[in-house]
Amino acid sequence: MIWEVYGLLSFLHTPKGEPMKKFLIALAALASFSGFAQAQETIKVLSTQELANVCKLPASPESRSFCIGFTTSVYETYLATRHPQRAKPFICVKQPAPARDEVIGDFVKFAQSNPQVADKPAAGVFLGFLASRFPCARK
Repeated sequence: MIWEVYGLLSFLHTPKGEPMKKFLIALAALASFSGFAQAQETIKVLSTQELANVCKLPASPESRSFCIGFTTSVYETYLATRHPQRAKPFICVKQPAPARDEVIGDFVKFAQSNPQVADKPAAGVFLGFLASRFPCARK
């Protein structure tokens, strides 16, 4: 296989048999710039303000679905990834749990009354809100 590629690239050699340095330098530069361009790509993270705006009532069916899906997935991820022997729980919802709309409404009020978290990632702020709203009993 390598020899086939070498044979295909044999036209890159000068009459003296030396590789065309300019072509190889250009190829290396192109490869490095393509990696650089990918490294500069940023991932958009939902801010607390954006989530609070989506979760405000009254909401469209799409907004309500997104809000419920996002907040539920954040909480479910916390439950699924917390190792019970290695990490103490910091969110303890007592049963019977309050209505979902009540908790989401409290989060919207929390976000509106704490403008310092408006630009922070929504998932982390929502977990912090849940920890303050549903603290675990101290032992």
